[in-house]
Amino acid sequence: MFNLDINIVHEIVSRLVGLVGHIPLPLVGVGGGIEAKETVDIVSTIKFTLIFIAGIGAIFGFGLAFAAKKFSVQMDPRIEQVRDVLAGAQCGACGFAGCQQYAEAVVANADVKPSLCAPAGKHAAELISAITGKKAVMMEPQYSRIMCQGDCKRSIKKFKYEGVRDCRAAVLAGGGDKSCAYGCLGYGTCQSVCPFDAIHMNENDLPVVDMKKCTGCRKCAEACPKKVIEILPASKAVLVACHSKDKGAATRKNCQVGCIACGMCVKVCPFEAPSITDNVSRIDIEKCRVCGLCATKCPTHAIIDLLLPRTKALITESKCIGCNMCMKVCPVNAASGELKKPHTIEQSKCIGCGICVAKCPKQAIDGTFNAEEVFAKAALKKQSA
Repeated sequence: MFNLDINIVHEIVSRLVGLVGHIPLPLVGVGGGIEAKETVDIVSTIKFTLIFIAGIGAIFGFGLAFAAKKFSVQMDPRIEQVRDVLAGAQCGACGFAGCQQYAEAVVANADVKPSLCAPAGKHAAELISAITGKKAVMMEPQYSRIMCQGDCKRSIKKFKYEGVRDCRAAVLAGGGDKSCAYGCLGYGTCQSVCPFDAIHMNENDLPVVDMKKCTGCRKCAEACPKKVIEILPASKAVLVACHSKDKGAATRKNCQVGCIACGMCVKVCPFEAPSITDNVSRIDIEKCRVCGLCATKCPTHAIIDLLLPRTKALITESKCIGCNMCMKVCPVNAASGELKKPHTIEQSKCIGCGICVAKCPKQAIDGTFNAEEVFAKAALKKQSA
């Protein structure tokens, strides 16, 4: 009993001493009856520990500061200036991984143009030109083109797909549910990956591109598992909207608007732009003059004309010398007239192809268009909006 009371008192005293900075060593001896006389100064211990940690931290801090200064890479301040001008969409339309990479390239590489950031527009190109000292040369806008018209009403499905509504998931199920192995699956992957909300699925499960929002960033084309999306110059608006490499009979069976490689476009084109390769027509955009004649002759309507409706040609009688050139080149025989007398163009026949406008030696024909000028003006209007 007495020993127990002594132990309790000892514990209380030890705690009180601990509060003022002294903690006794543990009791030693049989039963703990002998009290240790030595103590540890905890305040000094804490001070020493803090000083030691601070010293180690200072040493490492000086070391890191020295390394940062010794091995630092000097960055051109213009890179940050260019980066602030860019749209910051990280879309890749410029051809680089992101805005930072493009900013570094346009400052360091003389061959990189200052007008590659399509989302930022003309104003940003001018600012980047001023920062880098380069000449601002505006590039023709590029847009996403859907190279398939086989929606759910005009194409055949080989089975009913009930999985995740994503083209990348659907293609894992036997290549997709479309009978045409090359057609758009219509589950909206392109819509989901577009950073500018420029693609939407229509009521027939076919993507539609909003030209006012599209920047040609290529994200939709990269995400499409069927590769039916191409990024093409704005002025090239007459396209074979089909990728099928099946023979004509198989294509016609699978899709109402597929290219059957009949060769009609090759026959009627005055510029030799279309050609048949792998059972499908392809239009050389370098040769194409966007006359739209092939689109009017295509029996399956696989060729689309994005410039419809077109304006009609009109002859200015005061300028016309009656050379018959318009009559010779008109693919639909809309021009008529007597030699050396003013000619006329029958509006009901004219398709607005612009061939007569390009061939008239006196520039007496007006009313049609120049595709490059039309889209250039539209692009400027879009950037200023």
